[in-house]
Amino acid sequence: MKKFELLGIEINKVPLTQLLFNKTMLLAYVLLAIGVYGIYDVIVERYFIDAANAFDAGMHPGSVHVAEAMKEAIFGNGGEVKREEPWTIYIANYMYMIYSGSGIIFLVALAELFNVEIIKKTAAGFMTLGLAIVFGGLFTIAMDLNILHMQWMFLTPNLGAGMWLMLPLYSVYIPFVIFEIYLLLTNKHDLVKKIAFGILILSVLIDIVEYYIQAKLFNMNTARHLWTTYPNLTLYFIISAFVASSGIMILYSMITYKKNFPVEFKQLSGFLVKVALVCIVLLAAYEATAFLFIDKNWANVILFGRFKYDFYIYMFFAIAVPFLLLLLSYIKENGSVFFMTVASISIMIGTYIGRLIFVYGGNAYPMSDRFGTGFEKYSEYSIAKSFIFTPPSISEIFVIVGSVGVVFMVYAILENFLNVSKIREH
Repeated sequence: MKKFELLGIEINKVPLTQLLFNKTMLLAYVLLAIGVYGIYDVIVERYFIDAANAFDAGMHPGSVHVAEAMKEAIFGNGGEVKREEPWTIYIANYMYMIYSGSGIIFLVALAELFNVEIIKKTAAGFMTLGLAIVFGGLFTIAMDLNILHMQWMFLTPNLGAGMWLMLPLYSVYIPFVIFEIYLLLTNKHDLVKKIAFGILILSVLIDIVEYYIQAKLFNMNTARHLWTTYPNLTLYFIISAFVASSGIMILYSMITYKKNFPVEFKQLSGFLVKVALVCIVLLAAYEATAFLFIDKNWANVILFGRFKYDFYIYMFFAIAVPFLLLLLSYIKENGSVFFMTVASISIMIGTYIGRLIFVYGGNAYPMSDRFGTGFEKYSEYSIAKSFIFTPPSISEIFVIVGSVGVVFMVYAILENFLNVSKIREH
């Protein structure tokens, strides 16, 4: 394939048909089409339902139009995000993608600092995958933040708000990661040698700051004691992200390197299995002790109430199954591709369920205990006897599917132009 050089990077001259109509892009188009329909449905619910446009209620109280509007407003037929459940699957998916993508980038930086040769050789592919997953997460959060009004985040900055802090965070983080990928791909080796170590240190620090701001975002919700009483939320986010990231990295390695680079794949999978096992043990230890510190009302809901089966399923898929399979694979002389495949998929499913529990479980009680008599209901002083759970609407789920399409599209485009998955001497 013909190439040209730009800033020391060899770029493929990819035919337009090959770029736009390869298998990965076709899959991305299907997923994005589903996502676009979800976005359309969300916008209709937010801006064009009767409840949003019934301005003549006072003048025409008996009209059918106003009656339908009131029905939508009272019974919640319109709007995918309800007052009682302000943080929904958008947040859970955003957390999963942002943390997993950032976790991959974080793990690569740590491995390079510790001079893990096989990660150095494959770092460009992993970093690109991590960046693509981050973009998928941002696609989701854009819908949650109401993309048509996001200009107010620029026009009315709130320096103390965790949500607002994401704006400068990603404005720095994403260009920095792109620069890291550039350093991995460029043939300007003298430049890389001069600044590589400093860039790696900065990368680790920026990753820690990112997880800290994410934890701050949740920790500021004083009415949600699952989030505010969780011990060392930043550390929890990092450990759980590393588990999810290691599962994704194992699956990516098998898809990308197993067939064409068997020797490198053996080294890479052996290292990733060890990382996954260590991270799973740390996560298991954390989950085993964290509920001793969490507000007992929330702990009871998660462990013995509405979310108990979800929690056990999370522990089964995120910890028990992958630990057993990866341990068996590690013990075997050449590992087991089947065990690693099942374990990686199990990790991805389990950690996603964990994010859902964290977000939905955090909304188990609607208000804080401001009078010291128990958690209150909205607009009432009586004590809440039950918690509120609103399952995601179909339009929300469609948007989540679309975010996966974003991941595939971003990675496929960069792979076609830059061959990021190529094994490079570092």
